[in-house]
Amino acid sequence: MRIRMFVTTALATGTLAALAAAPAEATEYSSALKVRGIQYDAPGSDSNSCRTGNTDEEYLTIKNYSSGTTVNLKGYVVKDKAGNRFTFTANHYLQPGDYVKLRGGNGTDSDTKNVVYRDNCNFMWNNDKDTIYLYKPSGAGADSHAYTKSQNDRDGNGYITYHN
Repeated sequence: MRIRMFVTTALATGTLAALAAAPAEATEYSSALKVRGIQYDAPGSDSNSCRTGNTDEEYLTIKNYSSGTTVNLKGYVVKDKAGNRFTFTANHYLQPGDYVKLRGGNGTDSDTKNVVYRDNCNFMWNNDKDTIYLYKPSGAGADSHAYTKSQNDRDGNGYITYHN
């Protein structure tokens, strides 16, 4: 009995150590919704003025990679490493293969234009490095990616693509 308990504890400890060592960008979840890409650095000089700023040029593209399931975004949460968050509070249905751009700033959400605004004029994503987290309404992870400008944005245009 003592040997079995030791082996089980050792296996559990090894599994936890392996999970802790895995980088955030390597996490793979079973979810139809995934982060397709991020415009983490809005073109031009950053200005978070609601009237004249460019926070609407910073966006996250979320895509439904399912081949046959429509997904409602209501209740999904997007967060960054610092804990800034956005919760989809309204129904927004993504058909298989469809996407939505979650933009900063203020604007009118539109299913036909595939856009939802955060209604917040502060930038959410850091221009040098950050981590993107997408959570299901249940709180379970749907997708996550860590990025650094130097390693992931080779062409320097402020946009990174995931999940081709």
